[in-house]
Amino acid sequence: MTVDLTTRLVSADPAGIAAAVQCLARGGLVAFPTETVYGLGADATDGAAVARLYAAKGRPRFNPLIAHVPDLAAAGKLGIFNSDADRLAQAFWPGPLTLVVPRPPDCPVCDLATAGLDTIALRVPDHPVARRILRDFGRPVVAPSANRSGHVSPTQAAHVMADLRGRIEMIVDGGPTAVGVESTIVACIDEATLLRPGGLPRAAIEEALRHPLARAARPAESADEAPLAPGMLASHYAPRARLRLRVKDAEPGEAVLAFGPDLPPAMRHAKVLLNLSPAGDLVEAAANLFSHLRALDRAGVASIAVMPVPPEGLGEAINDRLQRAAAPR
Repeated sequence: MTVDLTTRLVSADPAGIAAAVQCLARGGLVAFPTETVYGLGADATDGAAVARLYAAKGRPRFNPLIAHVPDLAAAGKLGIFNSDADRLAQAFWPGPLTLVVPRPPDCPVCDLATAGLDTIALRVPDHPVARRILRDFGRPVVAPSANRSGHVSPTQAAHVMADLRGRIEMIVDGGPTAVGVESTIVACIDEATLLRPGGLPRAAIEEALRHPLARAARPAESADEAPLAPGMLASHYAPRARLRLRVKDAEPGEAVLAFGPDLPPAMRHAKVLLNLSPAGDLVEAAANLFSHLRALDRAGVASIAVMPVPPEGLGEAINDRLQRAAAPR
């Protein structure tokens, strides 16, 4: 893709939101905050706009996109909700949950956005800026993370500018995002199945369903395997530096991504060290994950030693992102 656009940074005030809506209506690309990460928005009904989004991100075209809408009523016009899907939507929307449901024949979302699947991924974000844009625009908006494909997801407007300057028309600056990891994805086609851990813990979902989620689908390993939902490629969220996971020592010249108050002596003298949460708080760790990976990557190290993160609660999503970032590519 030719890098020749002027990327405007606008405030999340009425004028900025109005400009964003007008840009989307013209087929433009607009990055805006959600409660999870910044999303790169395009009109989900406009195939040309969605194609530009793929090009701007360098995103594999077999990886489907999430359509964002302002409320459950709007989502109900795009997908077919069974009892599990309706129960989860009622419990957790707006919020960091994406539901994959059957796509009806008259769904206006373009085929390119769903990667040719007969399902659609839907979400109602819990962020006032995102919801105002969606309400005022009046059509579904696909909004994958606003970064180059495979790069670390953005939690601040500056991250978006660093990755996509010259490739998109506009960034709406709504400050840092609160959750810091992408939405949890649950398929509600037959039995409810966890496709991607994220900002909503599995335990909360199972409590709302009153039954366990089915076993998570295996991530797609290559371009020959089309994933059912976004974020299911084995290698994803990848910094340039190599990651060594669940280690308690640092090699000479390595950076360290720490967690918790107790740092092993071998970690304390690393070239660069950032702690996801000195207090051992998984919510704080999730919010810091992508920005800390970006900061360590900017240090120019060849590898990053990552301390163990507990797997419970949001730790499941954090470990999922780290595993994808460490996958061979």
